[in-house]
Amino acid sequence: MTPVILLTGFLGSGKTTLLQRLLTDPSMARAAVLINEYGEVGLDHHLLDRIDETVMLMKSGCICCTVRGEIAEALLNLESLRVTGRVDFDRVVMETTGLADPWPVLQTLRAHPVLRSHFASGGVLTTVDAVNAAGQLDHRAEALRQIAAADRIVLTKTDLAASGAVFNLRRRLGRINPSAEVCDGAEPVARLIGGLAPGFLPLPPDACDGQHHHDHDFGVQTFSMVFDRPLDWTAFGIWLGLLLHRYGDRIFRVKGILDVEGEERPVAIHGVQHLIHAPVHMTHWPEGPRVSRLVFILEGLDPTLVRRSFAAFLRLPEPVA
Repeated sequence: MTPVILLTGFLGSGKTTLLQRLLTDPSMARAAVLINEYGEVGLDHHLLDRIDETVMLMKSGCICCTVRGEIAEALLNLESLRVTGRVDFDRVVMETTGLADPWPVLQTLRAHPVLRSHFASGGVLTTVDAVNAAGQLDHRAEALRQIAAADRIVLTKTDLAASGAVFNLRRRLGRINPSAEVCDGAEPVARLIGGLAPGFLPLPPDACDGQHHHDHDFGVQTFSMVFDRPLDWTAFGIWLGLLLHRYGDRIFRVKGILDVEGEERPVAIHGVQHLIHAPVHMTHWPEGPRVSRLVFILEGLDPTLVRRSFAAFLRLPEPVA
């Protein structure tokens, strides 16, 4: 399966600048890149040859495909070119527009009957403008959704922002999406994209502190649940599937590490809206007690209902946090 890294972020947050930097790194030499029509302007100096109307071969060796229609069509086009031997790539980086909602893209990757046989989500990388993000988060729901979708957040323009503002922004990002790693855009490319995949990035140690956070204006809430006993995998899977089927439009994401009955190693799970990614068996337990931990990011859904539903379905006491 070829991983598809989704590069998203609000208007002016530095997506194309970051993409250009990624493409100059030797580790990305065999990447295919899907960009919107406007992004092509920023990549012109990399272009070497045009394969067809929408696909170009860049000096780095990357294949660049301009998306003018459906994302599924663009990916199928790339796969067709690979099958016929006209291009070769080992991953795809997809840059969204600044106002895009990431969820439909992720849903397309998972639900399309042909795409899911060739491509899988390689994680969501979201750029955040350290100078302007506070105002954007107050007034633009798109910016908040892009952050909620992130597996890793890349802060840009930190050199132009006051240190106090960057500190406060990091705290706010942690409240909105405690399961995402936050790093500075100046860090090495290997650090920015290394291990970027749903279910593979560990939960930060403070992501499951039992706290309940609310971001004003858009009704987005983040909360965590902790369980101190092994869980029945079948019962948990049925519960989570039913929950996302019924309330997926209101559940931006769920991510967790589970202590499953009969398993020595922890099982990582990751869901976005109505979709559940394949579980991942981790190599070892993180530091701290061996407990199951779940983090939810919700919009317009009372966390108490989720807690009670879980406790009733699995016949457990309510979560300890």
